[in-house]
Amino acid sequence: MRPMLDRRVVVTGLGVVTPLGTGVEKNWQALMAGQSGIGLITRFDTSTFPARIAGEVKDFNPEDWIEKRDIKKMDLFIQYAVASAEQAMQQSGFKITEDNADHVGVLVGVGIGGLCTIEEYHHIYLESGLKHVTPFFIPKLIGNLAPGQISIRYGARGVNLTTTSACASGSHAIGEAYRMIRLGYLDAAITGGTEAALTSLGVGGFIAMRALSTRNDAPEKASRPFDKLRDGFVMAEGAAALILEEREAAIKRGAKILAEVCGYAANSDAYHITSPAPEGRGAAKCMQMCLEDSDLDPNEVDYINAHGTSTPQGDLAETQAVKRVFGERAAKVAVSSTKSMTGHTLGAAGAIESVFTVLAVDRGMMPPTINQESPDPECDLDYVPNKPRASKIRIALNNSFGFGGTNTTLAFRPA
Repeated sequence: MRPMLDRRVVVTGLGVVTPLGTGVEKNWQALMAGQSGIGLITRFDTSTFPARIAGEVKDFNPEDWIEKRDIKKMDLFIQYAVASAEQAMQQSGFKITEDNADHVGVLVGVGIGGLCTIEEYHHIYLESGLKHVTPFFIPKLIGNLAPGQISIRYGARGVNLTTTSACASGSHAIGEAYRMIRLGYLDAAITGGTEAALTSLGVGGFIAMRALSTRNDAPEKASRPFDKLRDGFVMAEGAAALILEEREAAIKRGAKILAEVCGYAANSDAYHITSPAPEGRGAAKCMQMCLEDSDLDPNEVDYINAHGTSTPQGDLAETQAVKRVFGERAAKVAVSSTKSMTGHTLGAAGAIESVFTVLAVDRGMMPPTINQESPDPECDLDYVPNKPRASKIRIALNNSFGFGGTNTTLAFRPA
């Protein structure tokens, strides 16, 4: 066992695939323009569905990132993960060698996994029998093949791990990677989250829960976190990856450091399978624990990338949680939900929003919450309405909460 240390951890590379586009700069430009990635579902017939909108990735070509012979071995969620990892590795310039491979891990959060493959081959099996089921069926769909394929691609021989905690999956992966580097179990990690569950059954399941927005006549207006007229979240897909490194090693190799990961916490509401704890108690405790993790000063928190899904209960609970943590100062903390533009990417959300939070810290720009048109008197914080805001950020938090009462908070600060 390696010694237990307390090292600093930095971000040196980013990659992202979302309904706003593939690539960091394309996403950043869309965020700064307040652009929505939500539209009518095109992949299957939704004529009988009460919710017919989603955040589909429209510009993704797997052959840009993956050898043609390997694509058939990967469900779409794995393809997105590999593409985002390749972007992040290219930006960071980090190299995995025989000397460091044992201490480089891959941790990727996956909420649902290969639902596309499950539905496709269930139909094939019923129509044609077992002989037409591909031998790649299981490796295509299981969640741990997202980090598995990335680990194989780059030769990373450290921890190879999938976190599955619903909509907190990506944040849990990043937080655990940070913790392993901080304590000396790893020296670097490729980490993030991915999801591609936009299928008839996937969307139908959330419809059955009455969780989705039915604003089909104006898809770009449907995801409206903290707005009085919000009526549910908009399902989406995508992936994101971050390269985390021990700070001194990153400096030594001349890496450009984008931000420092400076805190992480995870807890449970222990309350309900889908509803948040009353008054956001679990979320508030998680934020407090994150600040305590590295003795961060709450008065230096300038920005929160909120979980902010556009559900009536969830947005209210998160607003109440922020007030519990920051008291009178809560009104001075900028809070935005980038889900207003991307929709809710489920297991990928925490990773995508971590990328956006790192960019906000690095570039001194807070993304907006779009569709802020009808103020909700119960959601009365500064949600950076409709337009981005230039501002130096001393500490930024990223919240991710999931079904089963799972909560995570990550903290970032400038390099």
